[in-house]
Amino acid sequence: MRRRIPVVAMVAGLALVATACGGSDAAPADEGSAAAEPTTDESAEAAAEPSAEGSEAPVERADADLVIWTDETRAPVVQEIGDAFGAENDLTVAVQQLDFGTIRENLISRGPVGEGPDIIIGAHDWLGQLVTNGAVAPLELGETASTFQPVAVEAMTYEGTTYGLPYAVENIALFRNTDLAPAAPADFESMLAEGKALVDAGQADVPLALQVGDAGDVFHFYPVQTSFGSQVFGQNPDGSYNPDDLQIDNEGGLAFAAKLAEWTEAGYLNPDLTFDLATEAFATGRAPYAITGPWNLEAFTDGGVNFSVEAIPSAGGQPSQPFVGVQGFMVSAYAENPIVANDFVVNYLGTEDTARALYEGGQRPPANTAVYEEVSADPVIAGFGAYGASGQPLPNIPAMDSVWGDYGNAQRDIMLGAGDPATLVTDAATKIREAIAGS
Repeated sequence: MRRRIPVVAMVAGLALVATACGGSDAAPADEGSAAAEPTTDESAEAAAEPSAEGSEAPVERADADLVIWTDETRAPVVQEIGDAFGAENDLTVAVQQLDFGTIRENLISRGPVGEGPDIIIGAHDWLGQLVTNGAVAPLELGETASTFQPVAVEAMTYEGTTYGLPYAVENIALFRNTDLAPAAPADFESMLAEGKALVDAGQADVPLALQVGDAGDVFHFYPVQTSFGSQVFGQNPDGSYNPDDLQIDNEGGLAFAAKLAEWTEAGYLNPDLTFDLATEAFATGRAPYAITGPWNLEAFTDGGVNFSVEAIPSAGGQPSQPFVGVQGFMVSAYAENPIVANDFVVNYLGTEDTARALYEGGQRPPANTAVYEEVSADPVIAGFGAYGASGQPLPNIPAMDSVWGDYGNAQRDIMLGAGDPATLVTDAATKIREAIAGS
């Protein structure tokens, strides 16, 4: 779940979660539910809550030569760069702010009728839908491509064609409260046991601050799943994802499902732990560990917690691999002046100065290699970067849209004890394969 929240008192809620830690038949809380279709930015917005529906009123294109759609976080930097570009080229540049989760659908609906932008900020996992709908144009990065982390350029590439200029790379990792847990855990299971021991001793309320909510959480559980040798999709020789090779119900996937039930029954995990409650538990020092992303740095820092950021330990014996999300700038297929739009994206938004300014405004690890090396002196950024280097780009193929809902619901049902774990996962896999075949 990718949004900043104020650190407010939720003592009663945390107490309720602590007492329910062995699993619950109660209805899940509505807040912070996991995503049926995560995106990879601010509201998570990525990964953890559904993308917002389109704006209540249709977005109308601003009256300018170059129009850019971005969100509140990036708008000030983009506007400053746009003003300089406009002055140098005798053009008018307008930056329109939209909620991040509405940009994709608004481009698809407004672009064809002439009310769309020339450029958008977006997440790489939008590409399957955007390309399929003919909404974005290929982007020639040229020599600029070599200035970015390879995983970032790979993520912005769909079926061999690059469609975006990456600016930030992000992934989840393990936050460890160094006062409650001075040493890094040896493995996932020992971490859970240590967390539960702190709860039993009255030093914590939650063993592990890992959000679930009312639709499961495929995104946040994924590193744990991969440590059992199970991915969502297998990969082709060129690294692209194969939609015909769904792997959630392979041997490793079924072993992960069994452990998910076991951990919940033991009181290590709670299906009703929402984003807000998980964030509050760690921010107030009432959880020794949290699995989340850089979108929670502000809340944790404001809470005064001493923490480190490191790899999520393995649960199944193989390395854990997080999904890696990449944000970047894309040129609309309906751009009024695509040459101008390409020039602005590659030669103005693609500079080190821009990467530095965007980092300072949003604290996302930069995709620009040189700037990342500068800011990685910060151990928090270095921790995310080191773990993300072992990750997998969040699939940008349309078939991924069929995974979130059924698989997430199966995970939650497993945690609720609503059926045999293997049966719940295989049934979900059958539904997903049918949906992919039907699409």
